[in-house]
Amino acid sequence: MTTPLVLSDDTRTLLGRLAATLQTQRPNAEMHEEIRLARCLVLAEQLYGPTEKAFAAEQDLLAAAPPVRHSQTRGEYAALLRLIAQGVSA
Repeated sequence: MTTPLVLSDDTRTLLGRLAATLQTQRPNAEMHEEIRLARCLVLAEQLYGPTEKAFAAEQDLLAAAPPVRHSQTRGEYAALLRLIAQGVSA
């Protein structure tokens, strides 16, 4: 059994921004792990600039956003991110 991840307000904000981006830009297209990695970096740096705080925020976001599953759409992944941000766990 794993301990639930405690999310900071910043991580919840970034999860929401990532979900919004994926849902509004080609939600029916397949999601790729590379997109997850790149968007986490971009969103963290948009929030904090190229700083150590951005690096920490990126790492927290990557920890909160699970790896992409095969054949998962961007919209499906966005819905999963919103659930995570709300504290829903399976």
